[in-house]
Amino acid sequence: MASATFLALLHSLISCLCESQRSGMMSKQFWDNNLAWFYKPSSRHPLHCESHSVRFSDHGVPWLVSAGQWDCLTAGDSCSSDEACSPRLRTLRQCVAGGGSVKLGPGARNHCENAVTALLASPLHRCQCKRGMKREKNCLSIYWSLKQSVIHGLNLVESYPYEPVERGFDYVRLASIAAESDAGMAAVNHCLDAAKACNVDDTCQKLRTEYVSACIAPSVRAGSCNRVRCNKALRKFFDRVPPDYTHELLFCPCSDTACSERRRQTIVPACSYEEREKPNCLAQLSICEDDLVCKSRWAQFKHDCQPSELTASGCQQENYGACLIAYTGLIGTTITPNYLDNSTSNVGPWCSCAASGNHREQCYDFLIHFHDNICLKNAILAFGNDTDSKSPANQPGAGSPMPNTPNQHHATSTITTTTISINVESQQNIFHSQIPTQSLTFAQIPV
Repeated sequence: MASATFLALLHSLISCLCESQRSGMMSKQFWDNNLAWFYKPSSRHPLHCESHSVRFSDHGVPWLVSAGQWDCLTAGDSCSSDEACSPRLRTLRQCVAGGGSVKLGPGARNHCENAVTALLASPLHRCQCKRGMKREKNCLSIYWSLKQSVIHGLNLVESYPYEPVERGFDYVRLASIAAESDAGMAAVNHCLDAAKACNVDDTCQKLRTEYVSACIAPSVRAGSCNRVRCNKALRKFFDRVPPDYTHELLFCPCSDTACSERRRQTIVPACSYEEREKPNCLAQLSICEDDLVCKSRWAQFKHDCQPSELTASGCQQENYGACLIAYTGLIGTTITPNYLDNSTSNVGPWCSCAASGNHREQCYDFLIHFHDNICLKNAILAFGNDTDSKSPANQPGAGSPMPNTPNQHHATSTITTTTISINVESQQNIFHSQIPTQSLTFAQIPV
């Protein structure tokens, strides 16, 4: 039997052949003459390439399918209904349940390796999920079970669970719908403009109204507000509304306190973010990693906002847009980030390392992803400056932040903003005092 390494190399070779097909269709004669010795024409297992995958019709004719069609949920259903793929998937699940091939005997390890190798040519290979998709948890459950099945360097899935953001930092900046009224103003409140732009878009207005209503409504059981309901509505808003609107609301550039405070209040922090006392960061992270959605959003954030000293942008992936989307993906989870004060890029979760004991350094490492992340800081600053992700990190307004020492991290993590004392009731009054003249069915949102 061919070794796993050989099969992986062969898979890569065939993937290159797939890439060379420009027509979108590969003839059965070409397949039979060149590749049928490895894949039987009767097989319905798709062979994935970087940008295409080969699948067979009921008549044994292979055709190319655009990448991204297979999410893990669809791929899992497809594999489970296939008589050849299904037993291999069952074997893989047994391997994962048994603690991985390393803990198994030689014979069992062989079965696990063969299952993984065979599934490299299935829809499950490189499957991912879409943020906010229906049955997202089910999809993520399949992804993480496949993620645990790394054998001899053979990875069935990518290191990040969500489909990549192909477009870079090229969002079309939303024009102010109040340009005439603002023409005579010395300073323009971009966050106010962003709110007005959201209000003229049906989806943005509807979902923003829903989450504000959920977050400011008093809760009989929980007291001031229902945080679970609030966070769910926030996730729905940031998952379904285009980033052109959500990013304008959350990352709008400010030059005065009023604008900065409006920006900080975007996620209704009195309900979704703040507590009377800051919990321990590692405790919050542990809760997050026990939740499929939060765990996945955290993994995506670490990948898309991974800093690098070797790139001009400060980002390993060189994609500010992907980083900002990954950041907003954390909103509504246990480790929801927000502005810690009224500065442009001082963001982080509401937690502290004060009670970390021997794990204090590990706690600081967690906070570094927010407090000392040049990629995230530059992405936020660049959005406000309307600059491209390929621009140098030291461009005007996007300077590299000074590294923080552990003591500085601790100080930052326990920072108290000037408006922490704002409770849900007073925040509701603030929102209602800024209601537009038109009447809405839910609690009104500020413009």
